[in-house]
Amino acid sequence: MTPGRRLAAALSAAALGVGLLAGCGSDSADTSNDDAPAAASGDFPVTVEHAFGSTKVSQAPKRVVSLGYTDDQAMLALGVKPVGMVDQYPNPAGKKPDINTQWPWVKDKWGDTRPEVVMKNGDSGPDYEKIAALRPDLIVAVYSEIDKAAYDKLSKIAPTVGRTKGEKEPFSAPWQDNAVQIAKALGQEDKGTELVQGIQDKLDAAKKAHPKFADQKAVALSWYENSVAPFTSTDVRGRLVTGIGFGYQTEIDKVADGKFFTALSPERVDLVDVDRVFVINDKADQRALKKFKLFTNLDAVKKGKVSYLLDSEGPAVGAAMSQSTLLSLPYAIDQLVTSAGRG
Repeated sequence: MTPGRRLAAALSAAALGVGLLAGCGSDSADTSNDDAPAAASGDFPVTVEHAFGSTKVSQAPKRVVSLGYTDDQAMLALGVKPVGMVDQYPNPAGKKPDINTQWPWVKDKWGDTRPEVVMKNGDSGPDYEKIAALRPDLIVAVYSEIDKAAYDKLSKIAPTVGRTKGEKEPFSAPWQDNAVQIAKALGQEDKGTELVQGIQDKLDAAKKAHPKFADQKAVALSWYENSVAPFTSTDVRGRLVTGIGFGYQTEIDKVADGKFFTALSPERVDLVDVDRVFVINDKADQRALKKFKLFTNLDAVKKGKVSYLLDSEGPAVGAAMSQSTLLSLPYAIDQLVTSAGRG
C-alpha cells in the first residue's frame, strides 16, 4: 500500500504505491449479501475492549461491515464475508470485478460475493447512510483512523469494535494484535490466535533459513510526490521486513514523529542508505524513482541491493505487504524472502 492508501485523509493513494492500505469493495451491493454467513462456531456473548471503550457482541453476527482498511481479510480468513467494506485500491476505470476482491490471496474467499463500498480511500469519513442501509449487526473498525466522534455515530447503527486499546496512533498496532482483535469480535479468538501463530512460524522459518539477513539493515519505501518516502519500523511493511530477520533503519521513526511514513527532504535521503532497500511502487513511480539521482547514488542501488516490488500491478507483492493480513502475509513472506535472496 502507499502512504496515501492507508491514511485516506492525509495522502493521495495512487502516488505512494498502492500498497499502503489495501481494501476492497465495489460500487454497488450484491444481493448475495442477504445471505452473508454468520460467524461460524463463534463463542458468544463476547465483550471486546478497544480504544473507545468496550463493546458487547451478544450473538454471532450475520451482517458485518468492515470499516478498517484490511479488516475484511481477517474476516474472510475466519469464514465471514462482510456486507460492506472500504475501497482502498481504486479500481481501474471500466474494469470489473473490483480489484480488491481479486488479489491472489482473497479471490477464492470472496467467490461471487461483491460487498458494498461504505468508504473510499480519500474520503473524509464513512458513508453512515450506506452503512445503516446494510442493516449490520456488527461494525468492525480495527485497522482504521476513525475517531471517537465517528465511533459514537457508528455505535448508534450497530455494535462497533474499534482499534486495539493500547494503540496510540492509527495503523501502529502489530498485525498480530489487529488479527486477534477482529477474531475476538467474531467470537473466534482461539482460531485467530492459531492463524497468527501459523504465520509467526513461517516468519521464524524464514529467519532461520536466511541468517545473513540479521547482519543487514533494511528499509521499505515508496516514491511519493517526487520524494523518497520510507515507512517506519512500526508500520506493517517495516514489521514484515524485520519479521523475516532484517534490522531496520529506526532513525526514520524519529523523523516521522508518530506517522507511519515520512517524505524525506533531499538532505535526508541518506537515511535510506542502508544494506537492503525494498521499493513498493507500480511501474510508473518506479521509473520516476530510478531517475532521481540522490537515490541512484546510494550504495545499495549501486550494489544491486534494491528489491523493486510492484504494488497493485503484476504479482502485487507490495499490496500483500501493505495489507499484512492473515490472508496476504503467507504470500508476502514468500515473495519478500525470494526478492531479498537475490543480489
